[in-house]
Amino acid sequence: MVRYVASRLRKISLTANPPPKEKLPSQPAFAEKVEIGSTVVEMRGITKRFPGVLANDNINFDVKAGEIHALLGENGAGKTTLMKILYGLYRKDSGEIFVHGQKVDIRSPREAISLGIGMVHQHFMLVSELTVIENIVLGLEPEKRGLLDFKSAENKISEIMKRHEFKVDLKAKIWELSVGEQQRVEILKALYRDVNILILDEPTAVLSPTEVRELFKALRGMAEEGYAIIFITHKLKEVMDISNRVTVLRKGKVIATVETSKTSMRELARMMVGREVIFQIERVPVKSDEVILEVKDLQALDDRGMLALKGVSFNIRRGEILGLAGVSGNGQSELEEVLVNLRRAKAGKVLLCGREISNRSTKEVIEQGVAYIPEDRLGKGVIVDFPITKNVILKTHDGEPFSRKGFLNDKEIDQHSQKLVSKYDVMTPSIKTYVRYLSGGNIQKLILAREMDGTPKLLIASQPTRGLDVGATEYIRNMLVQQKKNGTAILLISEDLDEILSLSDRIAVIYEGEIMGIIPTEKVNIEELGLMMAGVKPKSAE
Repeated sequence: MVRYVASRLRKISLTANPPPKEKLPSQPAFAEKVEIGSTVVEMRGITKRFPGVLANDNINFDVKAGEIHALLGENGAGKTTLMKILYGLYRKDSGEIFVHGQKVDIRSPREAISLGIGMVHQHFMLVSELTVIENIVLGLEPEKRGLLDFKSAENKISEIMKRHEFKVDLKAKIWELSVGEQQRVEILKALYRDVNILILDEPTAVLSPTEVRELFKALRGMAEEGYAIIFITHKLKEVMDISNRVTVLRKGKVIATVETSKTSMRELARMMVGREVIFQIERVPVKSDEVILEVKDLQALDDRGMLALKGVSFNIRRGEILGLAGVSGNGQSELEEVLVNLRRAKAGKVLLCGREISNRSTKEVIEQGVAYIPEDRLGKGVIVDFPITKNVILKTHDGEPFSRKGFLNDKEIDQHSQKLVSKYDVMTPSIKTYVRYLSGGNIQKLILAREMDGTPKLLIASQPTRGLDVGATEYIRNMLVQQKKNGTAILLISEDLDEILSLSDRIAVIYEGEIMGIIPTEKVNIEELGLMMAGVKPKSAE
């Protein structure tokens, strides 16, 4: 399929009598002129049910031109479901939708786009083998006299990037881009279709702090121009920073809609979770000098054959959390993959309790006591088309008590799954539920349950709370601290500086594949940390 699409996009000419090209309906007249402050979308009494779940319960929601309206709630609160109804991906069971004052029945994304509504999804919908420009125009390929006219598309996209200060190489293939750059492509896809109502589903979940600032600057500029922006999130600080109003959902119901300037993070957290949330984590001192992980002069190549790790060295003691900070794309992904042998080391050594594990099989690494929470939880952490029962035994399925002589022991697997689901508070209708139907927070809890079972010697936790709500984040951070107390050495890879500062005993900063320095957390200066993330090596670091 990918090859077919690529071939079609790259054709120089079409057949002599090409079929008429399907076009998006033009936007209706009432959407052409929008007064800032006027209501552009109103959803009344929206209800949506799935088997065994009431996802949206009589929800009322509106957004105005020129505002950024945050839709806040825990994972599974119904935020994305509500917006998928507005975007035409789901059909409401009951309720009404008004766009620019006129009642509409949105039956597909195509109809939503024709009304000026665009949606940028949390999980990218890009074709990795195609270029940026090919992805942006896919489905709307420009033609001129029977030929594909990429020049006109490039001119339009370049103007959009200049206007909103987005930077991305239009000729690069998607697989060559960082996660943050791919996010920009998704936004450009929506803007290319001339939408004026933009839904962003957890847009900062994959961005570095610098990229978040750039995105927020662009969104503020768009709001000033009259765009109506719906910002789905669970991050309280971002709600306070970017939104004009915020609507809080909990268990499918609207708890409140308030002006952001008249509320606080603590009050929003209470509305989200239904209880007080503790934001501070107690840091427990390291009690052992025993080195569990030692990395010496490690080198590795990236997917393009370029040197991604350039002599990385560090160690982690028993019961210590070493935080690895850095802007996305500076070698973090390659490092975690080398440590679990999903990528070969070009040079250097990785020692676990004094024993070299470099370039061994992943199975050997697991058997030596290494646990892994990957950055890409859906691609590497779980098999979404397997039930919970199969996912919890991915590492241990080939031996007793879960299998014998090539046959799975379903009774043992079910008992083990139920124990972990209960212990780690994984919210699911059943242990037989397929993982694709779990919320992001519950998928992450499931991964933690599997990886922390049995107290590993080393835990590599990459972006463990990315995309999670405040309740799930609090839970997972506390679980990491508990694992530290149990004596596990933890490498915490995170782009969330607050997370790094609150959990880590020492902080290492990586820049362009090199460690700029390692500093005890109590001696960290935020300005110095920022300089290190920009490539400046301080004198005070190890």
